[in-house]
Amino acid sequence: MTKKITKITTQKRVGRYNVFIDEKYAFPIGEEVLISFHLAKGMELDDALIKKIADADDRSKAYSRALNYLSTQMRTVKEIKDYLKKHEITEDAIEETIEKLYEFGLVNDLEYAKSYVRTMMHTSDKGPTVIRQKLRLKGVAVESIDEALEEFPVDEQLENGIKVAEKLVKHYHDQSFRNLINKVRQALMTKGFKSDEVTQIMDNLELEMDPEAEWDALVKQGDKVWKRQRGLEGSQRAMKVKQGLFQKGFQFDDINEYIELKEQDEALG
Repeated sequence: MTKKITKITTQKRVGRYNVFIDEKYAFPIGEEVLISFHLAKGMELDDALIKKIADADDRSKAYSRALNYLSTQMRTVKEIKDYLKKHEITEDAIEETIEKLYEFGLVNDLEYAKSYVRTMMHTSDKGPTVIRQKLRLKGVAVESIDEALEEFPVDEQLENGIKVAEKLVKHYHDQSFRNLINKVRQALMTKGFKSDEVTQIMDNLELEMDPEAEWDALVKQGDKVWKRQRGLEGSQRAMKVKQGLFQKGFQFDDINEYIELKEQDEALG
């Protein structure tokens, strides 16, 4: 049984149309599909042709949406698929769109990964492990990630890592020397630098404990702990402060000296 197109109207969206069959709204289509099927008022359609038109419109919408999504930056295959799924594009239309994008060289996970690695290398403080994790989340295959990470040679990784570590040293300047070293190492690991790279980075910093700076840090940290334990008296307060400062990485001799001075101040004041 055939049905007749009685009206075709334009939508507010440029290039989109509404098709009416037997005076009732039937389906929307894009301009490309309208022209391809030579649709016009008075044309008769059967169910099979209507389905064919709908499928063609799905493919056309999918490709158009994908092009818009790619217009601002490169994307991975997974990102494009996820984006199209959110817009309720059918699986068949998505797969056909990906094939078409491949055919025209508009999607390439390896080239995306290489570009991503270069960008991260020059603009971020992240090491190769974090970069690898981020690319995996974007759906890039392991083999492509391995090849892309060749864009980030070891000497560049170390150079970036040293810059990151120098900033971290400044950030943790009020910590004990032991805590500073531990926190910088942990932060470098969290940022994606491997254990052996972290060791090389730390060796390049050539950090040495400054007794004066260590004492200043102890006093600053100690005063906070001393104040926090003001509800305790005598040996209990001293013990709590000792425990707190030892956990913060300070040496016992320095801690004992600090507590003796605090107790003397308390006795005098």
